[in-house]
Amino acid sequence: MDFSFTSDQQLLKNSARAFLDEHCKPAAVRLLWDDPRGESDTMWKEMAQLGWLGLSLPEAYGGSGLGMVESAILLEELGRAAYPGPYWPTALAAAAVEAAGTDAQRKRWLSAIATGDARATLAFLDADLDWDPAAMTTRAEKTPKGWALSGTKRFVPWAHVANVLLIPAQAPEGPTLFLVEPAASGLSMSPVQGMDLATRWVQVDLDKAPVPADGVLGAAGQAAPLLTSLLRRGAVGAAAEMLGAARRCLDMAVGYAKVREQFGQPIGSFQAIRHKCSEMLLEVENSHSAVYYAAWTQDAKAEDEALAASVAKAYVGDAARKVCGEAIQVHGGIGFTWEYDLHIYFKRAKALEPMYGDVDYHREQIVRYVAR
Repeated sequence: MDFSFTSDQQLLKNSARAFLDEHCKPAAVRLLWDDPRGESDTMWKEMAQLGWLGLSLPEAYGGSGLGMVESAILLEELGRAAYPGPYWPTALAAAAVEAAGTDAQRKRWLSAIATGDARATLAFLDADLDWDPAAMTTRAEKTPKGWALSGTKRFVPWAHVANVLLIPAQAPEGPTLFLVEPAASGLSMSPVQGMDLATRWVQVDLDKAPVPADGVLGAAGQAAPLLTSLLRRGAVGAAAEMLGAARRCLDMAVGYAKVREQFGQPIGSFQAIRHKCSEMLLEVENSHSAVYYAAWTQDAKAEDEALAASVAKAYVGDAARKVCGEAIQVHGGIGFTWEYDLHIYFKRAKALEPMYGDVDYHREQIVRYVAR
């Protein structure tokens, strides 16, 4: 693998940085904390015009047909800006529709997502918070008109703004993935308060929520491999966002150390601060390598794809927490004040830490992979 970006990939990174620096400043992020939706429809449409919403979708549906490496590049920049919106949940849901959907399902949803006319999300977690598809407690029962879903989905990102929810459930045939309209009877949503105010989570309760027969994504009982693949993809994407947040905190810490003076000289001249910044840089660069290798393995369908995804999520989960925490220490008392922006990125990294499997979950996956 070549860790350097191609000219097109660098152009994507530069354009994303420029757009987000202009349209997603910390002040803009803060304004959306009190917004009922929590996201900007104007920014969403502009992202669609830039081609971001269809980045990895086939060209036939208005996408660019690019891979996970390009998605990771964009996600790192979104994490650096603490972007408030449903980009990654929508992209994951679109990947599921592309992989397992019928022609009608793809035509309905993929083009709408690429143009910014639709948002989607994937409801992985049940009430017991187990990421294993085989452990799902949400049930799907057959009805004369299709299916009825019952159960609870926890921490569903941006479900309140989604036009469609992808909900896995245990059918008589096995794990099955369903396309569910948010207005379906028997489906209710309640907001879940998280530490990252720029991300919204929702609890989705299902009480015999009806799903038509054509609402099944793929074959009934055959969703486990797809869900496992989506979980790995989600983990790498979350790691890329955490990398972006950590790199932003590192940059802020280094910048502050250059201008904050103590005893008549910049604090960056003190050995203790130098060591902190050096260790933070080491963690960020290691995280960079882990994230982009994992992204490359998914594009290349490499043999160690599963291992790489778990290594990236586990390593970056620890590293981002350390880097963002040390950045606060470099800043001193100002670092954790509400008015200072550093906590925005710390909270983004911390909130992503348990999503798509936490550090302990992915370390267990690593051990199982090595021991097999």
